[in-house]
Amino acid sequence: MIKINQLNKEFESRVRLGIMSVLMVNDWVDFSEMKGLLEITDGNLASHSNALEKVGYIEIKKEFVGKKPRTSYRVTQNGREAFTEHLNALEKLLGR
Repeated sequence: MIKINQLNKEFESRVRLGIMSVLMVNDWVDFSEMKGLLEITDGNLASHSNALEKVGYIEIKKEFVGKKPRTSYRVTQNGREAFTEHLNALEKLLGR
């Protein structure tokens, strides 16, 4: 039996769940692509990605390509492990 508190609170938001899901199956994803995939606003993506970076689950890379800024994301090893544990806990909760 699983206790509900075994679920990771950092992934309660559907946006954070979406960010992590995309990053688990991709190496680097840029801001525009992530925003389009999740159909969210710039501010929403920025605030949720910053929260995930703060806890060490994703890495954010900011660079210039020519004269244009580019922001990209990737999952860290800690993030990969935490998200996998979260998914495993969800599966236990569902009885799988």
